[in-house]
Amino acid sequence: MIVIQRIEDESIVIGDDIILTVIEVREDDVRLRIEYPEGVRVHQQEDHEALQSHARTLSEAGPRG
Repeated sequence: MIVIQRIEDESIVIGDDIILTVIEVREDDVRLRIEYPEGVRVHQQEDHEALQSHARTLSEAGPRG
């Protein structure tokens, strides 16, 4: 894990083609712009975890029929 400090309008680059830029910081709220290549899926962590949980439930239920 890495922890990086950034202020508004500063960015970090992940790999060669993912750029995260801090757009705005207000009290407990941070807005980010994420630039990424087409075909890369980007989810908020809670949505990602819900999708994984749903996929596990489906696979545990086995094929229907």
